[in-house]
Formats: sequence, structure tokens, C-alpha cells
Amino acid sequence: MAAEIHSRPQTARPILLNKIEGHSDAVNAAVLIPKEDGVITVSEDRTIRVWLKRDSGQYWPSIYHTVSSPCSCMSYHHDSRRIFIGQDNGAVVEFLISEDFNKMNHVKTYPAHQNRVSDMVFSLESEWVVSTGHDKSVSWMCTHSGSMLGRHYFTAWASCLQYDHETQHAFVGDYSGQITLLKLEKQTYSTITTLKGHEGSIATLWWDPVQRLLFSGASDHSVIMWDIGGRKGRTLLLQGHHERVQALRYLQLTRQLLSCSADGGIAVWNMDAQREEAPQWLDSDSCQKCEQPFFWNIKQMWDTKTLGLRQHHCRKCGKAVCGKCSSKRSTFPIMGFEFPVRVCDACFDTIKEEDRTALATFHEGKHNIAHMDMDPSRGLMVTCGSDRIVKIWDMTQVVGCSLATGFSSR
Repeated sequence: MAAEIHSRPQTARPILLNKIEGHSDAVNAAVLIPKEDGVITVSEDRTIRVWLKRDSGQYWPSIYHTVSSPCSCMSYHHDSRRIFIGQDNGAVVEFLISEDFNKMNHVKTYPAHQNRVSDMVFSLESEWVVSTGHDKSVSWMCTHSGSMLGRHYFTAWASCLQYDHETQHAFVGDYSGQITLLKLEKQTYSTITTLKGHEGSIATLWWDPVQRLLFSGASDHSVIMWDIGGRKGRTLLLQGHHERVQALRYLQLTRQLLSCSADGGIAVWNMDAQREEAPQWLDSDSCQKCEQPFFWNIKQMWDTKTLGLRQHHCRKCGKAVCGKCSSKRSTFPIMGFEFPVRVCDACFDTIKEEDRTALATFHEGKHNIAHMDMDPSRGLMVTCGSDRIVKIWDMTQVVGCSLATGFSSR
């Protein structure tokens, strides 16, 4: 079922502690059980499993429960031991797990969506379960009565969700690349704003209610930090992944952001460092350095008897430039560019060697990561994905020993 891994790193990197195998299809979500050597997984194979670590060091299922439809997501509340499972058929199913994690009883089934449930949050404060689905909607339901309180439709699949329990604001990412902020009420709602910045579908969100920061990861391989609390529209772009970013976790205590991508990349971003916003790309009909026309500028091409050039943009100043005037490449971590990007020749000359100092570290998970959970109080991380494998990692060497000071997970 599970293999215990014994390894000691020569440099600071995640240490693989255990691999859990046994699922017959993709594992869509895995969460660490706080204060227990245990993991809960849900899978496309229609099973919900609670894995506990035995004296042998291996994880074995203490609960193995099969439901009627593939399990797409879950929300686990440890203090009440209530677990909500989103399914491919659109239903949300609530269970109550026993104190010894050996039994699970069905509580309610909620008709939340008409299609696959993509993400879900249970709020004990309001006794609501808020969920998003591929029926292009977000719904919120009362867990006392099981009744629908409200629903809002989008123009694209709703793919991911975060919820502020205190203010009852929901952040919903969708396949069009937008993030919608909604204020939820009983029987009604209001749309606060729409955040636009990604060039691909939103795959994951993380909300930090303390600093009021929203983080989003998308299929454009990038992460964006939205400073919601600052109310000035400040955003920070983080580029270091080479595939779709599918999982995020912000560690408020150490000011670090963890991001995981579909190719197994694990990035740890230093968010305590001084960072700058990347500039908006400027529009121009000709190169803003040499003034040569771009290929759509027919008039200037005719007047100067020259061929039009392809337009590029300098990532540092945002100016529209031709290929000849932007032949250099450089990292520029202060703006979030951790790998070499196009910069104009003038900006390249202004970048000092210390400006290229990395503000993130990158590691290999060596499997597709569709979902990630972390227990900061123990420095543990669990990852899972389409390869049917669940991996448990010791992250203390990567994110710092200060995690052991009692910061509790969501």
C-alpha cells in the first residue's frame, strides 16, 4: 500500500517521507489530518480513504468508502470531523468521521450542481457549504436544512474557490481566466469586482485573511498575488513554472508562497522580499527604440520603403520593441521573472548582477501534482495527482524551522 522512504538531503530540498499507492485512478485531493499521522484522499475511482500510519511506518486505509460517482474535491473540518465530498455528478455528500478514524457515517447529500463539482469550502461559522461546478455556477447551501440558499452563474466553467469566513466574500476563478469577487448573503448576493490578469484558465486560488492577499495560479504557468487589503489594485506577477500551476499555499508566518505545477514542479517564493509590479505592455505601431514600423503599419512601411517587423515587449519597461532592439535575455526576480525573459538592450544594461539574485527556490516532485495540502505546524506537505500516487514530504529544510511555532493550517 505504502512505501516508507529513508533519505537525507545534501542541500535544502523537500524530503520524501512516504509514498501511498493503491488507488486505481487519479487522486483528485489529499489532506493531512492535523495532529495525526493520517491522510484523507478522494479519487476518480469513487473511493474516499482515510490512511493512518502504522507502527511499520507504512500508511494503510482505516476507512475505505465507495460512493456512486467519481470524487472530484473535498473540504475537511478537523474540529468537527465533518467531511464534504464533491462528485462528478454534481452532488456534495457530507460524512461524519469517528474519533478513532475507523468509521464514517453519511449525514446529507446536497444537490449542489448539474455537473462536476470543481471546488468546495465548508464554513462552520455560517453553516454553509459553498461550491463551484462545471455547470458554470457557484452555489451556497445551508448544512442545517440541506436547502439551496443561492446560486450565481458565470460565462465559463467555475474552476476554483476561496472563501473569507468572516466577511462571507467568495473568490471564484473560472476557465476564461477571470476571478470574480462575490458577497454572499442568505437568498441573495452582490458582485463586488472582477480581477483580470491571467492569459489562461484559473486552476487554483489561495486566500490569506490576515494580510488580505489573494494568490492565483493558472494554465499560463504564472502566479499572481492580488493585494486585496491594500485597495490600490497592486498585483505581483510570479513566473517560474513551465506548466499549469495547480496548487498554492501561502505561509503567513514565514511570508513564503508554495506553488505546485502539473509537471511536478514545486516552487517556494520569498514574499517577504521587496518586489516590484511588472509594467503594463505598451501599444505602438513602431518600435519604441529604433522607430522601425511593425508589420501592420502599412503607411510607414510604404513611406520608408521598409519591411514591417514583428512586435515584442520588454518585460522590464513594457515598451513595444523589435527583435533587434530586444536581443538580450535576463532573469529579473524583483519583478517575478525567475527564468530569462526578453528585455530591451537599454534595460539589459541597467540590470546589475545582484538584481539577478533568485527570490525563489525550485524543486522536483517527480509526479503530476493536481492538489497539495500542507500542515505548517509540522512542516509536512502532501501532494497527489493523475499518477494515482500520494506523496508526503518534509518541508522544514525548505520553508524554515520557524514553522514549528504553532501556526495552524486551514
